[in-house]
Amino acid sequence: MAKWTPKHEAPEPLEGPVVATITGGTLVWFVLFLVQLPFYGWFEDHGHLWWLWTCLAGGGLGLIGVWYVRRRDAAIKRAADLEAASAE
Repeated sequence: MAKWTPKHEAPEPLEGPVVATITGGTLVWFVLFLVQLPFYGWFEDHGHLWWLWTCLAGGGLGLIGVWYVRRRDAAIKRAADLEAASAE
């Protein structure tokens, strides 16, 4: 059996509003947690309490993601500024 090899170059990654996307997703996780919180008893009775904690974990991990992508964007901008300054 022959090993698979790519036939073309991989495309460049798309850069978009990463911070806004991660922040929006984090807010959605926290809103889902808050919406489900009044139904804590129902979730516990039916064995679905993990739904609640999954939303909280998603919001917490989203906060780490926001911190990460903000630092990444700042590093990319610093590198671009240094490159522009060295080109002059």
